[in-house]
Amino acid sequence: MFEYLKRILSNESNEPLKAENADKSDNHDKQLQIATAAIFIEMAKADGEFSDDERDLIIQSLKKRFNLNEQDIHELIELSKAKLDESISLYEFSNTVNEHFTTDDKMVLLKNLWRMIYADKKLNRYEDHLIKMIGGMLQMEHKKIINAKMLIRKELNIE
Repeated sequence: MFEYLKRILSNESNEPLKAENADKSDNHDKQLQIATAAIFIEMAKADGEFSDDERDLIIQSLKKRFNLNEQDIHELIELSKAKLDESISLYEFSNTVNEHFTTDDKMVLLKNLWRMIYADKKLNRYEDHLIKMIGGMLQMEHKKIINAKMLIRKELNIE
């Protein structure tokens, strides 16, 4: 799968298309998976530490959202890290999410981002700034971003 993802994203494939529509759909699915993982990874790195708890939360969230196996998830995370290194902003990732996620899907993503932020039971200013920036890029109202935050604080018993 990893080679397939790289080939799709780099558009280096010279192989004939079996079914153009199926291939386009698969390409969009892969790009959405990468975009979602990239947003999670960037959020996890916001406080300068990418903990095992954060990595586990990313894995579980991606598994649940995209129904991928363990190996595919790890390859997706590595590919997403590489794409983040090449990118100049999160806009390309948030734009992909905006094209394919409903408002409810984006709310689930925001809640999972808040869960990851609070994995260490604290919120630092970089995490706070980034989640608000990501929420804005996902075209979510500030009120919804804060509501997601408060729901997760309550869920995790954080005062």
